[in-house]
Amino acid sequence: MPDYIGAIDQGTTSTRFMIFDRAGAIVASAQKEHQQIYPQPGWVEHDPDEIRRRTEEVVAAAMEQRSLGPRDLAAIGITNQRETTVLWNRTTGRPLYNALVWQDTRVADYIPDLARAGGPDRFRAQTGLPLATYFSALKIRWLLDRILGRTWCGMPNSASNSGSQSSVRRFINCVRLALVESVTWSPPCGPPVRCQTR
Repeated sequence: MPDYIGAIDQGTTSTRFMIFDRAGAIVASAQKEHQQIYPQPGWVEHDPDEIRRRTEEVVAAAMEQRSLGPRDLAAIGITNQRETTVLWNRTTGRPLYNALVWQDTRVADYIPDLARAGGPDRFRAQTGLPLATYFSALKIRWLLDRILGRTWCGMPNSASNSGSQSSVRRFINCVRLALVESVTWSPPCGPPVRCQTR
């Protein structure tokens, strides 16, 4: 049985890999920073490829410190930035755009539109969260708007168009583009459509 476990800590400014022995002591560690990208005030991005490379580099460096191989690790745990958002091409595995970091506020203009029908707590009953720039759903919407234009299935601007033909059409376009594998819409969030692909 392996004597070590690893932990990847992928944070806002750096990535670290630590190796622990059975007693919980750190026996090896490596850390590397990654670039902070500020395209304009309030916008914060990371290069997903750089984060992947840094992760590979710190894992290799820490393993080398103890001359360990993959079979020496019982498991690897991962903690990450959570609300930092990346979209990947499912075929190529390549990022479609830089990661939008949790601090990024570019989606602030979406909040008044969504709050118009139900206020800032519009989705709190379903999600437990208020509308805010911090959370990933609006970042995904921004990315899809920029990558696919305004034809994606996204969140309707108000509950009043739930179930409309245009909402269903946008949803079907998403399925055709292989963006959706399975979904059940919550009534206040979108059209009452159920679909599975592949």
